[in-house]
Amino acid sequence: MIRSDARRFYALRKVRPVAGKSNGPVDRHVEREEHHPMNYVTQADRMLIGGELVHASNGAFDLSIDPATEEVIGRVPRATVEDVDRAIRAADAAWPEWFALTPLARSRAMRDFGKALRARSEEILKVEVADTGNTITPMRGDVGFAVDSLDYYAGLAHELKGQTIPSTHENLHITLREPYGVVVRIAPFNHPLMFAVARTAAALAAGNAIVVKAPETSPLSAMILSQIARDALPPGIFNVVTGDGRTVGNALVQHPLVKRIAFIGSPQTGRAIQRAAAEVGVKHVSLELGGKNPFIAFPDVDPERIAEAAVRGMNFAWQGQSCGSTSRLLVHADIYDAVLERVVEKVRAIRLGDPQSPETGMGPVNSRVQLEKVLSFFESAKTDGARLMTGGKRPDGPMFERGYWVEPTVYADVEPGMRLWQEEVFGPILSVGKWRSFEEAVEKANSTEYGLTAAVWTNDINDALRMVRKIRAGHTWINGSSAHFIGVPFGGMKSSGIEREEGIEEMLGYTETKTINIMLPKG
Repeated sequence: MIRSDARRFYALRKVRPVAGKSNGPVDRHVEREEHHPMNYVTQADRMLIGGELVHASNGAFDLSIDPATEEVIGRVPRATVEDVDRAIRAADAAWPEWFALTPLARSRAMRDFGKALRARSEEILKVEVADTGNTITPMRGDVGFAVDSLDYYAGLAHELKGQTIPSTHENLHITLREPYGVVVRIAPFNHPLMFAVARTAAALAAGNAIVVKAPETSPLSAMILSQIARDALPPGIFNVVTGDGRTVGNALVQHPLVKRIAFIGSPQTGRAIQRAAAEVGVKHVSLELGGKNPFIAFPDVDPERIAEAAVRGMNFAWQGQSCGSTSRLLVHADIYDAVLERVVEKVRAIRLGDPQSPETGMGPVNSRVQLEKVLSFFESAKTDGARLMTGGKRPDGPMFERGYWVEPTVYADVEPGMRLWQEEVFGPILSVGKWRSFEEAVEKANSTEYGLTAAVWTNDINDALRMVRKIRAGHTWINGSSAHFIGVPFGGMKSSGIEREEGIEEMLGYTETKTINIMLPKG
């Protein structure tokens, strides 16, 4: 998920080091380059607008940085307001014809799109690993999940059904489902291509045209996606723009032809999008936002199983940069020490290194902004009195002198009054706390503004169901964690969002209901 404060409004920046200046989080400067250095991980550097691969109208580019080395590995256009307008108008011109196709014809085009993506999956994988810092082994599933999502929603297209309502005997009252038209999807940096495709598949199936805003950090796979979509889909149906949030993000959200917006990110940025959209019109905004997700362990489960699942649920393989990570481990007092010992042992064994190596267990965090945010939690944890068990610093060694590296970290004895308990880190920090009674566990689990996911581990199905019914979270697991399933709704309660994605509800959410009353003559 994108993580930023509301002032940056979508923007998290990986910046190019500038000679003679600090490498801190300054604004990226605009580059006007006529060459493609051979060390770029991809030569693709064009957006997709109206079926054409284009540079920004002003010729400007932003440079993307490898978070492991801080080296420049590619460039993307810095789109202008005029570019955004062209993309939206292209989508607005294209969607009526797309909607007029039969559901079967749309489904075939979507499946062809998926086949084209799969054909370039290895290329996409290497680019995304370099551009995100995520480790290669789990990232292998991203293109597959995107293609599976296209296939799933292609198969659901015939479920866009209306109703016949028996309101009166002498007339007919029916409803139809029609697309919004132009849908804007703002993609996050942790799984750029997967979310750009998987989370637009429902809107495509419903007959909409798409404008994707690629993330500011990790935008390079969007340039490959632009090439694939140009060849696989009709012109204007799938558009891709790149650039900063203040310019591109605002222009997308506030464009009068856009009524449907979807975003994955932080609550602060989600609220900023709602405000910006409301300033210019009535818009339907769906938000899948942050999480500070509890993993509740009962004393009747083997501590080894709990430790394995808790470390897996923290998603260290992508540096904890996942909205659904179970970053608060709540353990019953009777097994607290046994679980904590095993968790610390497993986290210490995570291997940091080259994200492209299958042997690596964790790479760098995504950007300097993310790194500084994670480091700030180390300071506040010390002040608040949390007990550091492992990590808590940047790693030692020549490999880690450059790049956005931090050690996988575990804190014990974390309590609700601490910052580590309340705020989403979006980084590799697992907080461990203790509970003694069922009521205490419920209270602690619900004691944040978030409500995205929760995991409950127990061998007693009655305790499990009682607990998940009490927890205010939109997506829960019993004796599981982290996994997503095609067709199963995903989304949050409280400040973790509105609406549900990944199931049929998502597709229906990209349609509006039209009512038709047929007044029949009285005979």
